[in-house]
Amino acid sequence: MIRFPFFILILLIFSANAQNKSHQMADGLDNYQDLFNASNKDSISCYRIPALVTAPNGDVLAAIDERIPSCNDLRGSDDINIVLRRSTDSGKTWSPIETVVDYPLGESASDPSMIVDETTNEIFMFYNFMNLDTEQDIYYLHVLKSGDNGRTWSKPEDITEQIAKPEWRKDFKFITSGRGIQTSSGKLLHCMVNLNSGLHIFGSDDHGKSWYFIDTPIMPADESKIIELEDGKWMVNARANDKKGIRYVHISSDEGKTWTTEPEPHLPDPGCNASIIRYTSIEDGYTKNRMLFANANSVDDRNNLTVRVSYDEGKSWSEGKTIYGGSAAYSSLTILANGDIGVFFEKDDYTENMFASFSLKWLTDGKDKYRKPKKGK
Repeated sequence: MIRFPFFILILLIFSANAQNKSHQMADGLDNYQDLFNASNKDSISCYRIPALVTAPNGDVLAAIDERIPSCNDLRGSDDINIVLRRSTDSGKTWSPIETVVDYPLGESASDPSMIVDETTNEIFMFYNFMNLDTEQDIYYLHVLKSGDNGRTWSKPEDITEQIAKPEWRKDFKFITSGRGIQTSSGKLLHCMVNLNSGLHIFGSDDHGKSWYFIDTPIMPADESKIIELEDGKWMVNARANDKKGIRYVHISSDEGKTWTTEPEPHLPDPGCNASIIRYTSIEDGYTKNRMLFANANSVDDRNNLTVRVSYDEGKSWSEGKTIYGGSAAYSSLTILANGDIGVFFEKDDYTENMFASFSLKWLTDGKDKYRKPKKGK
């Protein structure tokens, strides 16, 4: 064993910490701030798994796991809550932390995700549930909803039997964190992963009164996001854990009955949760179709949080802008009420959870900018 003098050991530790903190948030961001940090909270080990949406009234909702005894996920922690902060001014200021889901010790909720129903103005929040005292490693899938822009929430509903097969009871399954979508026809769609049998799409045709799942497995796909293309096709942008350092794209033209699969070598990825959302569409009166994508832009490590834009429905992507070059992992995107872009992501080895906002003009170095849609659309 090599033994270092004490002062050299201290220098090495200081150097490693300084190197980790040497990265700065990108220049030109409109706003950035750490929303959830457990370093000054003795009773909380960490916050993880960000989810971000813009409510029907324009408020921004940032939800996340509050992990009490340790930073372990649902299988290894008997006390995880879902908490939330709200901004009424597009992310400039934020409310104190509010608890949305808090079970008795021994039961945990994890991996928040949300869908905004623009028809009913309701927000659905999904999470995964486990009772570690009585059913260790048995996953249940829950949803609750809000009709007042996330200020109050309904009692949780267990939808496991609606969106998972009975024979999957002991399987490692979970609703993916971040957000789902509402299609142009009003369907609500989201992703659920069964690590034994692949990714599955689930949805609702009646604004969340009931849910169903589509029994067509999608592979390779771990934590993934679904988006509707302008021609009505569904596209899943998928994390893969095959150590190839890329993501995969799956497209369906028959509402999930069949899928085509292609590797996406232009989106380097270390095997991490990412975010993809629609920014604008010609159908809604905008001059361009635009999609946004955020991930840890690296082949090997979770770092270099980058946001890109696509003008051709995900066939190609811009080089993008690095929001933060240091350690960065899961992320969630939203469109703010003024047309700017918000991103909520895990930073510096999960010690911080940062919200940042910026304009399309900044993202594209002045080559493009947001304009409100044409009247009459």
